[in-house]
Amino acid sequence: MVKKIINITKNIFLDKKMLLQTKEIEWAHVYNESIRGKYFLQNLPLNVGRWAGNYSFFYILNRILNDYEPSAILDLGLGESSKFISTFIENKLTNTRHVIIEQDQEWINSFKNKFTLSSNSEIKHCKLIEKNINGYNVFAYENFIDSIILDFDFFIVDGPFGSERYSRYDIVELVEKFDKSKEFIILVDDSERVGEIDTINTIINKLKDKEIIYHIGQYIGNKQNTIIASEKYKYSTTL
Repeated sequence: MVKKIINITKNIFLDKKMLLQTKEIEWAHVYNESIRGKYFLQNLPLNVGRWAGNYSFFYILNRILNDYEPSAILDLGLGESSKFISTFIENKLTNTRHVIIEQDQEWINSFKNKFTLSSNSEIKHCKLIEKNINGYNVFAYENFIDSIILDFDFFIVDGPFGSERYSRYDIVELVEKFDKSKEFIILVDDSERVGEIDTINTIINKLKDKEIIYHIGQYIGNKQNTIIASEKYKYSTTL
């Protein structure tokens, strides 16, 4: 009986994994169709998946940059998304500012040796520290708030390293500064994980406390991405 239960559980897990992989393949097609004619993206060497964003993530990124043309982008975590955004800025959004927060100076140096960012893209090094959030040890950026001087309208949450609970919580410090006039799109990668769910729920509660109207949407491939957006950008949750 125990073996039968174990086998059923394994089959359910495998079925779910296969379903998510099928969704990811579909997103790959959708993404590639969405960049048709954008030769600067078609020719961009991009590593999709694993530690980087998956195809649904890059589809969302492309649509938001193309459809909404954000004026200032905060990119938490240096990587493939940074290359994508910087290339988009260089070729289309020439007035958009792009600030990247990264924890690892060695990775910054390695990245710069392989890729040249737009002059509108700036990397800020914030060391990795641990904070206590609601009784849990959480990775965070050192002096994070002190590094933020622009008023951003697009926030990408893909760093620092994930934590088991209240993961990538730095974004909450910025949401606490929002008021009813604030227009925003927050894109959270890896939002199927418990730690990111904690942070998303905290953001939602902060917005409710401030009586800020928001919309939320999820995009599911082999990873999940969540968008939280203000009224102006509500359709970004249904791309």
